[in-house]
Amino acid sequence: MDFDVIIIGGSYAGLSAALALGRAKRNILIVDAGKPCNRQTPHAHNFLTHDGDAPAKISAAAKAEVLKYPTVKFIDGTVNAANKTAEGFSVMINESLSYSARKLLVATGLKDVFPNIKGFAECWGITVIHCPYCHGYEVSGEKIALLMNGDIAFEMAKNLNHWNKDLTLLTNGKSHLTAEQTEKLKSKSIEIIETEIKEIAHANGKLTNVIFADGTKLNLKAIYAKADVEQHVDFHDQLGFELTEFKTIKVDGQQQTTVKGVYAAGDCTTLMRSLSVITAAGTMAAVMMNKEMISEDF
Repeated sequence: MDFDVIIIGGSYAGLSAALALGRAKRNILIVDAGKPCNRQTPHAHNFLTHDGDAPAKISAAAKAEVLKYPTVKFIDGTVNAANKTAEGFSVMINESLSYSARKLLVATGLKDVFPNIKGFAECWGITVIHCPYCHGYEVSGEKIALLMNGDIAFEMAKNLNHWNKDLTLLTNGKSHLTAEQTEKLKSKSIEIIETEIKEIAHANGKLTNVIFADGTKLNLKAIYAKADVEQHVDFHDQLGFELTEFKTIKVDGQQQTTVKGVYAAGDCTTLMRSLSVITAAGTMAAVMMNKEMISEDF
């Protein structure tokens, strides 16, 4: 067996797990492709001692801390395949390197799938944002919009009204709000625009205005939106663990997937994509994997 644990994904959850496992003197391999979902985001928030730091700065410092432990190794690359074996698990890296491990931790994050709106992807994480707890303070009191529809739009508009009174709901087509929801939003001076969006105009990710299909424009500071998500790699098919209805990996309170010996942590397991939450999940996974190996060897 080459390693005690192979960690697929070396961002916050993976590095957090590696730190705990390195301190437990476990032989660890981290494999990371270097494409975190927040790579466009200029500042991270709600993470103690790092509020306002660039995500890349935080992860670089974390990686340096983790690699001080001699039993932790790091490979820049992609895990192309992961399989269960009689002794544990095997992974193929960069289509040429094969390693084995007793346990696997999947910490690959989620892939954001953007709507077909010009400028959306370029603004994502900068001025097209998803979470008021991550970004709300910086755009509070500004003229903003919410790009959603139906029940989820109503609930999000209700939340955003705490930070922003100048709020417009963009349904990008016919509204799916109920009559009661529509009346409630209007009573809070939240305008609802059903016109389809042609483009999000911007300068290097800094939103200037929304251009609608009829040629009209709306000047805004930011847009809250929800991207669809999917797993980066089909490890659930290869290893046999289950996904939830939200396309995240199904785990229990100890970060164990539905396949024994395979743990998961971070964005790939939750839509609560906060650095503090996913970092804590990585630590929990590490402790539980180490405990399992201690029990197996005792």
